[in-house]
Amino acid sequence: MPDLIELRHITKVFPPAVVALDDVSVEFRRGEIHAVVGENGAGKSTLMKVLYGLEPATAGEVRLDGRPVRFRGPGDALAHGLGMVHQEILLVDEYPVWQNVVLGAEPVAGPLGQLKAKLALRSVQEKIDAFGFHLDPEARAGDLSVAARQKVEILKLLYRQVAVLILDEPTAVLTPQEIPQLFAELRRLRAAGQTILFISHHLDEVLDLSDRVTVLRKGRHVATTEAAALTKPALARLMVGREVLFTVRREAQAPGAVVFSVDGLNVTAPGGRARLADVQLSVRAGEVVGVAGVEGNGQLELVNAIMGLTEPAAGSVRVAGRDLTRAPILERRRHLAFVSQDRGRMGASLAASIRDNALMTHHRLNPALTRWGGWLLDLGAAQRFTLGLRDQFAVAMAAPEAPFRSLSGGNQQKVILGRELLLDRPFILLDQPTRGLDVGATEYVHAQILRLRDQGRAVLLISADLEELFLLADRIVVLHRGRIVAERRAEAASVEEIGYLMLEGRPAAAAPN
Repeated sequence: MPDLIELRHITKVFPPAVVALDDVSVEFRRGEIHAVVGENGAGKSTLMKVLYGLEPATAGEVRLDGRPVRFRGPGDALAHGLGMVHQEILLVDEYPVWQNVVLGAEPVAGPLGQLKAKLALRSVQEKIDAFGFHLDPEARAGDLSVAARQKVEILKLLYRQVAVLILDEPTAVLTPQEIPQLFAELRRLRAAGQTILFISHHLDEVLDLSDRVTVLRKGRHVATTEAAALTKPALARLMVGREVLFTVRREAQAPGAVVFSVDGLNVTAPGGRARLADVQLSVRAGEVVGVAGVEGNGQLELVNAIMGLTEPAAGSVRVAGRDLTRAPILERRRHLAFVSQDRGRMGASLAASIRDNALMTHHRLNPALTRWGGWLLDLGAAQRFTLGLRDQFAVAMAAPEAPFRSLSGGNQQKVILGRELLLDRPFILLDQPTRGLDVGATEYVHAQILRLRDQGRAVLLISADLEELFLLADRIVVLHRGRIVAERRAEAASVEEIGYLMLEGRPAAAAPN
């Protein structure tokens, strides 16, 4: 267990000449919780990948207790007690949860190394219960939502009891109720002498949890300071180099006609278990409706039914007066825009270029981007479109031809959001649209959502962030076990009330006289 980790003069250059890290030096001490923060593309994840052996440094060195080390890969890092949970989720889809957690560290017995499955399953269940993660250890990993998959990634390292735990946006997919449980476990690990390094865009969490904070900006080290000496505005200013507004002005306005509705929607899982039951929901022009719920209570099924990825057992989906219940996906895309919660698996193609990702859907529906009756892409128009999206949505990228995976997670999300908003549709479905975005980018996205509302668009916003829902939504509905159990005007509700409804599916009992 290293007492001191030093990153000395780390520089990382990606081809052709993208400087992701520029002479960064920082140290991490045993038994501390150390946050690394910065804007999207500031170099946070790259720095952690250099430490973990996933990316070789162009220059500089890593030292453990004063001795230089060069990890050839994550296996070397794990052998030295370092473990990392990535933004990119790395699970075996065909395996159940418990097998993914113990993979590579399975309890075995006998000369043939026979897997002690019952012991492994019990150990994983104990970890799930300790965190209150609401996971089925025997569920197939490929069937899980992105939030559930992230929880499995966290459990993998906690099961291994690594000495240095590196967490890249660990709370981005957790519900407000699950975050305190994770933080309590991280503090317990710190008290036992383990080192926690974590990347986060949630500044309240950074200040609440960390002992020290390192700030990166545009690949350079800006500051390392005690968390107790910082305020939220001061930390945001270090990150983005300007003052950041943490509130937006949502003007009161009367919504117009119903643009989007689901009526009596029922979705069943294989085996006949109900996942959505008689869901009634509508969104009017000039209105943002927020959907709150603990992960796994029907949000994913609602999104899939709206987008045509799941065929409902009963009920209807209508947009702008058109029945889209059984319409093909391309027909739906003529009437709605969609930002997925999982950009890596649904919202984008990581192997394709930035330009190709920016053009998705547009190339089928925008004649200005094609020639010969839609048979041939107009490369000049496509280039101009991508550069326009880059400028309008402040995407930090090398060139439109660069691979999409070369972008930071936040800049990937900006491309997807920009692509969908530029479709100019009457209904916009947003599933966790600010997940993984820094404070400056989140401020911008929030302003864009309210701009759409003010333009008369109908917006359905699914978010695990209750503060975001209260900031943006006119109405909030609560999903619990596949049913809408409550609807509240945002100004007439409280975070505590909505949180209780999410957990219990009913209002809190009146206090006794």
